[in-house]
Amino acid sequence: MHTLDVTVWVGKNGIEPVIDELETQLENQRYVKVKFHRSARGGTDTEELAGELADRVDATAVETRGHTAVIER
Repeated sequence: MHTLDVTVWVGKNGIEPVIDELETQLENQRYVKVKFHRSARGGTDTEELAGELADRVDATAVETRGHTAVIER
């Protein structure tokens, strides 16, 4: 998982704007690495946001480290 590059960035607008992009990427690859910027996290943590994002695209958050998560389908 460490060799994956971040290809989805979640910013101040939250997870909603990246759902379609994540969905498209998961159609073409098994794992997608997502970075959650400070402005996206607000009062939540990375694990919570990653889980919510994964649920929205029918996938699983398999790893979180710092402000980055790996989503798998």
